[in-house]
Amino acid sequence: MTTEPTGASLALRASRAFGWSFGNTLVLRFGTLAIGIALARMLGPEEFGIFAIATVTLMAVLSFNELGVSLAVIRWRDDPATIAPTINTVAVASSALLTAVVFFGAPWIAAALGDVRATAVVQVISVSILLNGLVATPAAVMQREFLQKQRTLADQVNTWLGAGLSLLLVLLGWGAMSLAVGRLVASIVFGIMIIRSSPVRYRFGWDTAIARRLLRFGLPLAAASMIVFASGYADQLVVGSLLGAQALGFYVLAFNLATWPVSIFSLPLRAVAPAAFSAMKREPERMSKNFTRVLALLSCLAIPVCLALSGAAGPVVAFVYGPAWLPAAEPLLWLAALGALKIWFELSYDYLVVAGRSSTVLIIQGVSFAAALPLMLLVAGPYGLGGVAAVQLGIALVLAAPMYLVSLGRIAVRVRGVLAAIAMPLAAGVLTWAGSWMLSTSTALPLVAAAGAGTLALLAAAALAFRLRGDLRVLRAAVRGRGTA
Repeated sequence: MTTEPTGASLALRASRAFGWSFGNTLVLRFGTLAIGIALARMLGPEEFGIFAIATVTLMAVLSFNELGVSLAVIRWRDDPATIAPTINTVAVASSALLTAVVFFGAPWIAAALGDVRATAVVQVISVSILLNGLVATPAAVMQREFLQKQRTLADQVNTWLGAGLSLLLVLLGWGAMSLAVGRLVASIVFGIMIIRSSPVRYRFGWDTAIARRLLRFGLPLAAASMIVFASGYADQLVVGSLLGAQALGFYVLAFNLATWPVSIFSLPLRAVAPAAFSAMKREPERMSKNFTRVLALLSCLAIPVCLALSGAAGPVVAFVYGPAWLPAAEPLLWLAALGALKIWFELSYDYLVVAGRSSTVLIIQGVSFAAALPLMLLVAGPYGLGGVAAVQLGIALVLAAPMYLVSLGRIAVRVRGVLAAIAMPLAAGVLTWAGSWMLSTSTALPLVAAAGAGTLALLAAAALAFRLRGDLRVLRAAVRGRGTA
């Protein structure tokens, strides 16, 4: 049976896990960025758009694949081995059913998203749904136990094996199918590594009482995850269905660039934050204080980077991917700014879920989706990719952000503290955006403009981090095991 961690041991374990997770994500994102550049240049917008159809389909199903029950492992106070067999049964059964639905429905899915040629690619990549269900519980146990070192190794093998195989198949002329096959093979190896690394033995079983508790917890969260996906990926669905696969390729490339800062700064934290917040649930004041501290540190790093990317969207796309991909700059202008908001939203999402407010997340995402969808359908034709992206940013600012603030305020997170945490980073970010935009409009060389915008972002982030050097010292002390975060 697991024991409640002390403040010092929790800080040490969480900080070490965050260090491994951050290093893992940093290497992966730089690596996948370089690989993505090579693949985009080799495939071109049309083939890339065909693969994007399969990717959007996969992400849609994975958003609710195991019905949200694996997250219960993180919140379970007793030994997770008592619920793991039942969770395995639920996750694998649901993922097997969804795999069959996607495989046989692939022709309709591909046609609906803009190109029936994506059918075979969707069918191949649908097997990843089953693999995701198989490893859901072991991955959650590893997250609960802060085993990020082992997870780092599995992630690295997954990324580099898949990328290497995909590049080889592209050179052999497999087109979009090369990406699907590379991802599938790497996912199989990744799944084996995760199952072998889990401290809980993998087995199936069934306990009706546990299953009821799991589904009561997981189903609202799965529904929320579906709406989270719908609100986060509805733009891609609209672009693919109304503007075609090539336009979807441009949009997905912009989306991937815009989420690069989110992945660097937010994903490592999300690998450990739910478990850390859950362990502090009995100390709400401490939990709230750490939320605003983490929010401030994240904002100092992420906001200048996101807004610099937005301001220099054209030069960045032209330099990184080449002139053939310049149509992606129009949505990137809006999506990069949206990336800063997503970092705030994801941290708030995790906090609300740990606090037992998953239904609140469902409401926020549902309202945002309901407001955004008709607007995106309305603007897609006359305003194209930029109009669809602008709607996403507008809804996030006008609806989602205020709703998250109100929801956090109801569970003892002071709105004034949240606003104070983001005020200076936001002001610095606006100045960074203006400087980056001026560089992009006054400099003919994309490399010079992109490098100048990056320099501005780094200077702004360094100045903001210096301002919070006290919190950074606390973090470093926690990493070394000399204090509590």
